[in-house]
Amino acid sequence: MTDRPVPLTREGKAKLEQELEDLRVRRREVSEMIHNAQEQGTSQNDAEYDDAKMEQGRVEGRILELEDIIRRARIIDEDGGRASGRIMIGSVAHVDWDGAERQYQIVGAPEADAAHGKISNESPVGSALLGKAVGDVIEINAPRGLIKVKVLKID
Repeated sequence: MTDRPVPLTREGKAKLEQELEDLRVRRREVSEMIHNAQEQGTSQNDAEYDDAKMEQGRVEGRILELEDIIRRARIIDEDGGRASGRIMIGSVAHVDWDGAERQYQIVGAPEADAAHGKISNESPVGSALLGKAVGDVIEINAPRGLIKVKVLKID
């Protein structure tokens, strides 16, 4: 694992902390499932035991991942982006994309959710928008080809 800071909004960090807490509860539940399957010791419960062990591995892996992200979290100064007049991590960029207005909040990779307009600063679109100002036209080399977007507004 790296020690590189992970940019997160306050909301994003809170969601990750809640997920971590939920997984710690789930960890105890899975441990009980394993214990119960071991006590019964029948071949029918072998599948339950195997499923519980796989779930335990998934839960433990995600707990380690979340603990690492939260440890390296750097809270984004969302107001600083508005004051600078440039798109920064935390900014909401309103863009003209093929004649349609779209808006994207630039966030760190762990809280990216394209379906809700939150794109990673590491994505092709997110990285191309960083540092741009209102009126800038950007050509983005995306997986589906070259895209031109114009920055309309920054929140």
